[in-house]
This record gives sequence, C-alpha cells and structure tokens, in this order.
Amino acid sequence: MLSLNTQVTIDRFEQLQQKLRDRWCNNDPLEQDDHDILVIPSFSVDQEIGKNVPGFLHYEERLLFSLMRLCNPHTRIIYVTALPLSPMIRDYYLQMLSGIPFFHAQRRLLLLSTDDGSFRPLTEKILERPRLVQRIRNAMRREKSYIVCFNSTYLEQELSVKLDIPLFACSPQLLYWGSKSGSREIFAQGNIPHPDGSLKVTRISDLVNEATQLWERQPQLQRIVVKLNEGLSGEGNAILDLRPLQQLINADLTTKQEAIAKSLETMRFQGVKENWTTFSRRIPELGAIVEAFIEGAEKRSPSVQGYISPNQEVEILSTHDQILGGPDQQVYLGCRFPADDAYRLQIQTLGLKIGQILAAKGAIERYGVDFIAVRQGKTWQLHAIEINLRKGGTTHPFMTLKLLTKGTYDQQTGLFYSPEGIRKYYVASDNLHKPQYRGLLPHDLMDIIAENHLHFDSSTKTGTVFHLMGALSEFGKLGLTSIGNSWEEAETIYQQIEATLDKETSTLSNREQEESLPMTWN
Repeated sequence: MLSLNTQVTIDRFEQLQQKLRDRWCNNDPLEQDDHDILVIPSFSVDQEIGKNVPGFLHYEERLLFSLMRLCNPHTRIIYVTALPLSPMIRDYYLQMLSGIPFFHAQRRLLLLSTDDGSFRPLTEKILERPRLVQRIRNAMRREKSYIVCFNSTYLEQELSVKLDIPLFACSPQLLYWGSKSGSREIFAQGNIPHPDGSLKVTRISDLVNEATQLWERQPQLQRIVVKLNEGLSGEGNAILDLRPLQQLINADLTTKQEAIAKSLETMRFQGVKENWTTFSRRIPELGAIVEAFIEGAEKRSPSVQGYISPNQEVEILSTHDQILGGPDQQVYLGCRFPADDAYRLQIQTLGLKIGQILAAKGAIERYGVDFIAVRQGKTWQLHAIEINLRKGGTTHPFMTLKLLTKGTYDQQTGLFYSPEGIRKYYVASDNLHKPQYRGLLPHDLMDIIAENHLHFDSSTKTGTVFHLMGALSEFGKLGLTSIGNSWEEAETIYQQIEATLDKETSTLSNREQEESLPMTWN
C-alpha cells in the first residue's frame, strides 16, 4: 500500500527539494558533470486517455535524449522502463555521443525494467517492487543524485522519498497550476489574453450550466471546447457545436440548458475511441472546464517552453509552431522550430511573464504554454490556452537539437545557432503512423536509413534522429526530429524520410522482401 501524500512524506520531500536549491546556490548546477541521474519516463496521467494513443507505452522512449548527458565522462544514468528497452535502440543513442567511446558511455548506463506492460504509470509499477527500488537506491551516489521525470505527481514524490533522492521537477503540491482550470487562473492573474470560459466543475449539471452561461455571454459563439481538466495532447477534448442550436439564441435559460445537455452526447470527441459514455465517466474524477472555441480563417498553434531554476530564475528555452490533427485540430502530432517570427518574440514575452508567476508559487524545472494565434490583417491575435508543468511534446526534439549540435538559443531573436553560427531549424513528430510500417523492426529501420544515407550527419549537424522505435513493429508508428539549416531544408529531410519508408514498405511483397534480404550473423 503506497503512503501517498501523507504529511511525513510531504515534509521529507520538501527537505529533499531544499537540497536541490542549496546545491544550486553553491554553484553545483545539476546538469553538469559528475552526477547520477535517475530517469523515470513515467506518464503519470489518466491512463484511460493513454489507452487511446497508439503505442502509448513506448512514449517512455521520448526521454532517451537524456542519454546525451553521458557525453559528460563522469555522469552516470539509470533509465527505467516498463518493458525492456531493445539493445539496438540503446546503442543508436549512445553512438551519437560526440567524443566519448561507446564502451565508456555504455558502462555508465544502467537500464532497468519492471517487465510490466499494463496501462498504469511506470512509477507506480516501480513502487510496487521493493527489490527494484532497493537496487536503484544501491546504485546511486545519493549526494550526487537526482531524479528527472516526464511529469511529477504524488507517485514521483513517494519514489523520491523512498530513494532519499531529490526530484528535479515541480512539486506535486503545485499540480493544479498545470491543469486546465489552474492555467486559466494563472492567465487571469497575469492579464494574459485567453478565451472566455469556466473553472473546474465535477458535475454534469454544473458543466451544462457553465456552457449555457458562456453562450449567454457570447451569443455569437459557434462552438465550445469541453476539456477534461487533466487531458493529454488534446485527447481529453471535445467540441460542442452550437450552430445547430442557433434557433434557440433568444430562448430562455432553461430551454438552452436542456438543448446543451442533450447535445453533449453528440459532441465531436478528439480521442479516437472516446464517446460521451467514457468521457462523462471521467468528469467526476478529473473535473472539466468549458472554453470558447477560437474561430478564424487562418489559425496556428504556437507554444513556448520555459525553465525555472531551483533558485527561481526564469528563462525561455524555445518556441514552436505545433502541428495538430484530429477531427477539429485539437490533438498534438508534432512541431516546427522555431515559431514564426510574426509572433515568436511576443509569445516569449508572455511565456516569461507566466513563468515568473509560476516561480513565485514555487514551481521549478520545465513548463510549457500553448497558444492559439489568429491572423487579424497583418497582425496575429494571441490567446493562451493551457500551461503544462512537465516535459511535453516539444521537449525532446529541442533537447536533441541542443545536445547533438552543442548550439545555443538566442533569447533576443528566438533563434538557435550552432557553434559555427549557423541557424538551426527542425520539424519533429511523434506520429509518423501508417499501417504499412507495421512489422518493421528497429533493425529494419536502421538498414533503411543507412542504405539511403538518411541518418544524422554530425559534420553538417543536419539529418534525422528517430524515437519511438519500439512502437514501430506493433503499431507502425515512429517519432523523428529532422534538423536542417532552414525550415525548407528540415521539411525536405522529413519528407524524404517519409517517402523512403513508404517506398520500402510498399514496393515489395513480403515474399520478395524475404528473398531480397541477406542472412546476417551476430
């Protein structure tokens, strides 16, 4: 039985977090050399939402960019996954380390697994295995160790206390500020432009009332977004279309409430397998908000990623234009770096202001803010949508760029430069997903990219880095970051990868492929 959120656990966790602040103040930045880093890539989120994401368990591989820390010759990493990580995937990342012999990096990396593929948070699985916890504890130099994770919850807090190692992430006591409702409160506090809507409700009747009140305030409103308070990548969103109800615009409040209540059952759900029965079941547990859907002939979805140090200094790390899909362009698929120069610096400014509010509340490490940008003539109107107090879909592509190129982000321009002063751009996706890719093993992928010279070139610092390779065979799904010296070059590299994979998986029958591939020996 996990002793989550007991006062003793919270007090001890806060003591460990204070150690982070003390080490930082003593000029011991955590991302430098000679540290033991425990990487827990647990998606500690509502697993019902995760089940709607093909290959969700393999999203643990998105934090494998952390292995780049092994370029520091005294750093050691323990990386824990639910299912064993393929040695080929491990080797793929280690061989990209510049200036470090492969065997040297390999001996400083310990891969562990729970051998549990169930749909539960990885951290929960670790806590259920005391021998695994003890093995991790024994392997780490406690005074030089810290934990990194995808998102911080009471599960990660519990693991931190059991290991007696600080967690380099936001305290779970502050999680509300990364929810949909908490985000809206932060935007209001900072006078950040954001859509009209509600705070968290946990009853269907209250949801109906908030949606009706929103419609009353904005009679011209065409659509309303209903969001689970703790959704992931837009999978917890649904669109309530008011246009079929326009004949009721002058009706009394009760009539409108009845019409909206009935319309909830026919909303457009962004999760592939979602419906009103499954969606409504989550509302009492997670809560939900309603929000005005931002209309516009030309819309984009930029985001900004920031960083709050343990001593509460705030800096902007990156900006992106997000690539969205789903029935109503609500589901995150990928991103382009950097965001368009028409609004890049503006979202940096807003992102910095939001980060300072979060820092004052005690938040640390990464945070992201999503916006909607609507063209108004020659300018773009920005609307803040949500805050993520965690690593996100834009974290691993940017960190991959930074660690592979050894370049720097210029906050004055919002551009990234290699050490040679060359601008760097990329297109990244978690969702290159096609049925014909199923059955491709990671080894097959390596053969294809080697034969077609599509791998990342360390001399030019351009090319593609792959992730989510564990999801390829079963789900036909792959992640990639294509880096170029311009948006056009990055896009071309990405398209070349897709075209090559399409060709390799469609031109030959299975029998022809079997006959054409030579026998190999290990």
